[in-house]
Amino acid sequence: MTEASTEFRLPIRVYVEDTDTGGIVFYANYLKYMERARTEFMRCLGFDKPALFDGLQFVVHEVWLKYHNPALLDDQIVVTAVPVNASRVTFEMTQQVFRGDELLVEGRVKLACINAETKRPQGMPKLMSTTLKSQIG
Repeated sequence: MTEASTEFRLPIRVYVEDTDTGGIVFYANYLKYMERARTEFMRCLGFDKPALFDGLQFVVHEVWLKYHNPALLDDQIVVTAVPVNASRVTFEMTQQVFRGDELLVEGRVKLACINAETKRPQGMPKLMSTTLKSQIG
């Protein structure tokens, strides 16, 4: 992440375990790549346990993906995460997967903060909400 941009970039190598028998990344694995980028983005903001912390959890509420081109075995790809909206309970990110300058997949993910015990929506910690809002361009 650079100071001039809220875009977080995570380089990932495509391994055999990520691909089908033709050496093409299995479509659901892009969601895993995007999850990793969001997790590392939150770590860069100072939130080390973004999936489960102090009785709260983040869960995926909505996801939209568009596939343009496949990643292949041994490709070096980059996955981005850009926060675009945040409220007391939810936040949204746009995400993209690139091989060099070539856009492979693009998506938008909305996450909700819930109480880990009741599984009901609950406001995220104020510092987290404020920090996420400050990252929106």
